[in-house]
Amino acid sequence: PEFLVEGKAIEGSIRPPRVVVGADSEKDFVIFKNIYSRFVEASNINYIEVSPAEAEASKLLANYILFNRLANCFDVVGRVCEKFPGLSFENIRKVLISDGRIGDWGFYDSLFAGGSCFIKDARSLSHQLKVKGVKADLVDDVLAANQRQLDNFLIRAEAELNFNWSGKTVGVLGLAFKQDTNDVRNSAALGTVEFLLNKGVERIKAYDPVAGENFMKYFAGHKDAGKINPVKEEAEAIAMADILIIATDWPEFRGIADLIIEKLPKGAIIMDGRRMLAQKYEELARAGYNIIAVGSPVIKV
Repeated sequence: PEFLVEGKAIEGSIRPPRVVVGADSEKDFVIFKNIYSRFVEASNINYIEVSPAEAEASKLLANYILFNRLANCFDVVGRVCEKFPGLSFENIRKVLISDGRIGDWGFYDSLFAGGSCFIKDARSLSHQLKVKGVKADLVDDVLAANQRQLDNFLIRAEAELNFNWSGKTVGVLGLAFKQDTNDVRNSAALGTVEFLLNKGVERIKAYDPVAGENFMKYFAGHKDAGKINPVKEEAEAIAMADILIIATDWPEFRGIADLIIEKLPKGAIIMDGRRMLAQKYEELARAGYNIIAVGSPVIKV
């Protein structure tokens, strides 16, 4: 099985933390040892030989455990920080990851965990368990928690600020499912834009440094595709929007607070689905913006 991280595949191929080989015979293991000889002798790489079934199961279970970690952070830690005033997600995170048993991988809040692997593999694991007559409630709960996170985030503008989406202009920053890729499969932006179109927005200005073309292919033929306008710069997406949504964790989005203050009309809503502007929330609120962020209570002006 391959355990490569999208966007870091070359690095992962050169310096993998583990190489897992699933084979049925010693002859096959010898062949793979020759192929991966540079990894077999490496002291910092786990070279593991298992059966093909164990290799396949390990892949599914590894992705499920990682997915579960993200869902726990979104649906429990993040939700606690949203609902109880006086809690900083970043401070809570700092305390929790100081425990070596918890660690820091995946410990961030987000509007959705997308991509091609986690959702697909969790669904496969759930199906295969059910075929064997076993309940897969915990696996299904992780899938449900991920979708619930996106749904909860998107309805907050109506629920907490009495915002009416109809006829509005929306800026969307980030279309890929995560930074460092142009892959839009299961991206938060797909579900977000579908939600916006269903709500009757007038215009969606969508920006991503690399994923715009792939994103627009997804909506080819959609009856409201004409409402989606891909733009070439963050400033175009921000300017004159009624509401601005950050959906991808591109690093450059951490530095757009000044651009927002310059281009976004005062009184507009900023919906930060990645906490990219967490260090600037107070400044942006003072500048006249309402802020909805995963992992924070609403900030009203």
